[in-house]
Amino acid sequence: MLMRNRPELLEGMYAAFKAGMVIVPLNATLSATEVAYHLRNSGAAVLITDEHGAAEAGDVGVSVVATGEQYEGLLAEYTHKPPKTVDVGPETIAWLFYTSGATGRPKGAMLTHGGLAFIVASWLADLTPMDEHDVTLHAAPLSHGAGFHALAAVARGAHQVIPTAEWFDPREILELMRRTRVTNTWLVPTQITMLSDYLDGADPQLPHLRHVVYGGAPFPPTEFAAAVRAFGPVLVQLYGPGEAPMTISWLPAAAHPEPDGADVTTLRSAGWPRPGMDVRIVDPETGAELGTGEVGEVTAAGPAVMAGYWKRPDETAKTLHDGWLHTGDLGSIDEHGRLFLLDRSKDLIITGGSNVYAVEVERALLENAGVAEVAVIGTPDRTWGETVTAVVVPAGEQADELPEELAAHARVQLASYKVPWRFELVDVIPRNAHGNVDKRALRERFNRP
Repeated sequence: MLMRNRPELLEGMYAAFKAGMVIVPLNATLSATEVAYHLRNSGAAVLITDEHGAAEAGDVGVSVVATGEQYEGLLAEYTHKPPKTVDVGPETIAWLFYTSGATGRPKGAMLTHGGLAFIVASWLADLTPMDEHDVTLHAAPLSHGAGFHALAAVARGAHQVIPTAEWFDPREILELMRRTRVTNTWLVPTQITMLSDYLDGADPQLPHLRHVVYGGAPFPPTEFAAAVRAFGPVLVQLYGPGEAPMTISWLPAAAHPEPDGADVTTLRSAGWPRPGMDVRIVDPETGAELGTGEVGEVTAAGPAVMAGYWKRPDETAKTLHDGWLHTGDLGSIDEHGRLFLLDRSKDLIITGGSNVYAVEVERALLENAGVAEVAVIGTPDRTWGETVTAVVVPAGEQADELPEELAAHARVQLASYKVPWRFELVDVIPRNAHGNVDKRALRERFNRP
């Protein structure tokens, strides 16, 4: 399925589930080359798309059903025919969730009917309890995180609102939320910040809003504080890669600290393991479980974990061990059971024999009001092995003195070996189709002596 958010995407999902088929939702912004790869790799038989997707896909070698006259014609032809019952079990594959492919070609994580059922139940229990009176807004791609939110909304018969605009416009989104009395939504931090910026301290006039689920990127403390002031205590954080979609840990609204509170340690965490999921920190080399506060690889086990990668037995064997998913994320668990994420293991920067976790440096720099966005990478160095480089999007127009200001700020916040040696000011930080920072592109651009 290749289309922007629209009702046909959800219709197609449930039709495929009932027919015992496997869905492969694709981000609508994928290029023709990327679409062709996903179709070939998944072995898809049919592509359901919209006019934009049909033009982008071109001759893809599979049956194409485009929304509009063709789609409606098929519905009319089959609507009055009795449905065929197809038996599926908990282990039957239902969804190929393609990872972002930051370390190579995207891989299809095989999500089962049983896994999706657990994710839905967990979502309703922890993140957004709802019923038929609730109203869910889908302002993020249904091909990704919002798609799981939609499954939960359908399970409770909640109303679902899909904006018709192709781009996220804060003014239009807020007006839509007021008009339809939205009670819950799933957003990325960037979208929440855009809404807060647009409000600029004004009352959002959203008395019905109870849950705003967020995840997928660090939330700068200053931006988080603005969001809490704007929307109240409704933010709910989640964590989990596509191999266990957003169902490893969570930070409930009640656990979020006051925006002006002195203790922001909990906010820096990814919360606590979700009920029904086990989380351990292990040594990346030996697999041995580590103790409280020790940094290692985050692993998880439970019903939300994928069955494996589609047609990638070797990759599956590297990632799944005795039912445990090795996420590739580095983290630690403190004495209160809170999970702290430090970085992807592949992004670990080793400078002069010392380990630097990029996310720690990024969070420190984001505390400076002059920073709108930042990504930290390792830059090759003949003497030190790697040095720390910060790629920064300035928040204001006067940015000439920002690197010096940030270096001074970092020296206060971080150990000397963690302070970036180099600051690169850019207009935009590249992201992949899922909205994650494309650090490979940054390395290709800046990893030059």
